[in-house]
Amino acid sequence: MGNPALKEYVKNNPHPALEPVLRWTLAVNEDIGKWLKNTPPFPYARKSIERLSTLADAIVVSQTPHEALAREWEEHSIDRYVLAIAGQELGTKTEHITMAAKGKYPDDRILMIGDAPGDFKAARDNGALFFPVVPGHENRSWKLFYEEALDRFIAGKYRGEYQQQLISEFEKSLPDKPSW
Repeated sequence: MGNPALKEYVKNNPHPALEPVLRWTLAVNEDIGKWLKNTPPFPYARKSIERLSTLADAIVVSQTPHEALAREWEEHSIDRYVLAIAGQELGTKTEHITMAAKGKYPDDRILMIGDAPGDFKAARDNGALFFPVVPGHENRSWKLFYEEALDRFIAGKYRGEYQQQLISEFEKSLPDKPSW
């Protein structure tokens, strides 16, 4: 649940345990905004985003607050490569994809790039394709996207065995019991 939805839920469902949770999540976002600076994108992520922008419409889909996303993308001059930056204020990732692409493009022409199960779910909920950035192997994943997967997507040869192989590797990389 993003902060806007959590605020609304707390407003409509008052409970003594919820107010501290809301204060905590707002404080975390504020704290991150203070110290998260000058963290550049992975080199092949930047190259991929630049190249993708010449071949397709691209948007940022995230549950991070818009202010933080816009700041980070602007800081590294990559905001110019996307048509929109959709943070948690605009809804869920599934809703972002629906609003931006559903009915405008065939499902096999919509690709969600992500590093979390929620990203995969958002793609699946929309019938879209999914390219996984494997946690712990981000550089390798972005290099693969830049050198191979993007071309397959553009050529219409991404869906099927190729995509399933990438998703299988992604799912195997996710721990059954996260350390946190």
